Amino acid sequence: MKTIGLIGGMSWESTISYYKIINEEIKNRLGGLHSAKIILHSVEFAEIERCQASGNWEKCGRIIGTAAQGLETAGADFILICTNTMHKVVPQIASMIRIPIIHIAESTADELEKCQIQKVGLLGTKYTMTQDFYKQKLIDRGIDTIIPDEADVDVINNIIFNELCVGEIKTESREKFKKIIDGLKTQGAEGVILGCTEIGLLIQQTDSSLPVFDTTIIHAKRAAEIALNS
Repeated sequence: MKTIGLIGGMSWESTISYYKIINEEIKNRLGGLHSAKIILHSVEFAEIERCQASGNWEKCGRIIGTAAQGLETAGADFILICTNTMHKVVPQIASMIRIPIIHIAESTADELEKCQIQKVGLLGTKYTMTQDFYKQKLIDRGIDTIIPDEADVDVINNIIFNELCVGEIKTESREKFKKIIDGLKTQGAEGVILGCTEIGLLIQQTDSSLPVFDTTIIHAKRAAEIALNS
């Protein structure tokens, strides 16, 4: 079994889900007392968020890249960054290590292709929804990607940072997400990406009028699969 390197803490609320899903997947595949070989580096999210808000992505990359170097030295065979937004700096991080980074958007595109989704709605932080670093991975695979309007982008971003990242799950916020998903459906979306690893704490398939692609689940299961395919 290969050793998985996780860079978490962005937020730690969703990093818990990664650890749980990966180990459940290993147990389901191997049975018995089997569990995953994982090394976790959990960063200080407040420092990362300040860099994001100020646009200092280079410093974000240095912080995450240093964490990746530590995981490589500790024996990780590959890296997962347990957040969608920080995949913006994957090229910088990749230049600092020799082991592969499993890209969350590429893993999600694989699932969309399996389900023959050609047009998808993307929900996430304002960075993920409005910048190209994530969407372009989907577009390059021939998947048309749409996002909510500017007002709804702000609603989603505020719920993520002010509620989900601090463990607050509110019914009224779930209703807002459901309405936004309905809006994406009317624009022709055939599915919706939960493109922030915290959104799955709030939204399940039963809450959505569209097929849900939860990036936390997709990414974590992909890690387990790679770990077992030596």
